[in-house]
Amino acid sequence: MSTPSATAPSTQHAPASTGGAPRRFGSFGPVGLVLAGGISVQFGGALAVTLMPRAGALGVVTLRLLAAAVVLLLVCRPRLRGHSRTDWGTVVVFGITMGAMNGLFYEAVARIPLGPAVTLEVLGPLALSVLASRRAVNALWAGLALAGVFLLGGGGFSDLDPLGVAFALGAGAMWAAYIVFSARTGRRFPQADGLALAMAVAALLFLPLGIAEAGTRLLDPTTVALGSAVALLSSVLPYTLELLALRRLPAHTFAVLMSLEPAIAATAGFFILDQALSGTEAAAIALVIAASIGAVRTQVGRGKVPPLPAEGQ
Repeated sequence: MSTPSATAPSTQHAPASTGGAPRRFGSFGPVGLVLAGGISVQFGGALAVTLMPRAGALGVVTLRLLAAAVVLLLVCRPRLRGHSRTDWGTVVVFGITMGAMNGLFYEAVARIPLGPAVTLEVLGPLALSVLASRRAVNALWAGLALAGVFLLGGGGFSDLDPLGVAFALGAGAMWAAYIVFSARTGRRFPQADGLALAMAVAALLFLPLGIAEAGTRLLDPTTVALGSAVALLSSVLPYTLELLALRRLPAHTFAVLMSLEPAIAATAGFFILDQALSGTEAAAIALVIAASIGAVRTQVGRGKVPPLPAEGQ
C-alpha cells in the first residue's frame, strides 16, 4: 500500500480484491477491529496487574513499550528516509502521547481500582466524540455511553484517591489525543510503520523513568517474559488494529466505540471469572452497547463511513 496522504483518493481505504465486499467491509470491518483490540487489551491489563509487584507501575510501562517497539520495528522495518518534517513531527507527538497515556493510566490503577480507572479514562474519548462530531445525534450517543460508563463505575467516585482520579483523567485526555494522532500517523505512513516509529519514541522517552523505579528488576527473565506478553496483548495487537480501523472510521464513532472497554471488562469477568453482574452493571452495559451501535448505524445510514481528515487537509 502506498503512503496515505491528504490527497490520496478515497478508494485507497477499501480493499480492491474482494468484489462487492469493500463497501460492506468499510462499514463493519473497522468495528470488528476495534472490538478485537478491546478484548486483547483486557487480557493484557489483567496480566499487567500481576506484573506490578515485580516491576512497579513505571517499570511495567517501560517493559511494555520497549517490547512492543522491538516487535514492531522488526516486523514493520519502517523506512526512515523520504518523510517530511511534518511527518516526523506527527510521529514524535504520537509517541509522546502514547507514552503519557500508558504512564498515567498505570499510575492511576496503582492507586484506585481498575474499573473506576477505566471508567474515568473513557471520559476523554467521549468528550472527543462530542467535539469532533458535526451532527447533534452523535451527542445523544455520547451521552448514553457516558451514562453507562458512570453506572458501571458505581455512580460516583467520591471515595477514590484524588491523585489516582487525576491520573485517570489525564490518561483519558491523552487517549483522546492518541485517537487524533493515530489517525494522522496512519495516513502519513504506510501499513503500521508510523506506529512502530512512535512506539520507539515512547519507549526511549520512558526508559529513564522505568530504570529509576525498577532498576535491575527490569532484567529479570520472568519479568521480561511477562512484560513482553503484556506488550503483545496491550500494545502491539490493539494499537495496530485501532490504527487500521481509524483509516475507515470517523474519530467520533471510534471514540464512542472506545466506551465499550469497561463493558468488555465486566462481561469477561462474568463469563471467565464467574463474577455476577448487578442490575446496575447490566443496565450500564446495555447503555454503552446501545450508544456504540447507534453511533455506527448513524454513519452507515449516511451511505459512507468518512475517514478523519489528515493534518493540513
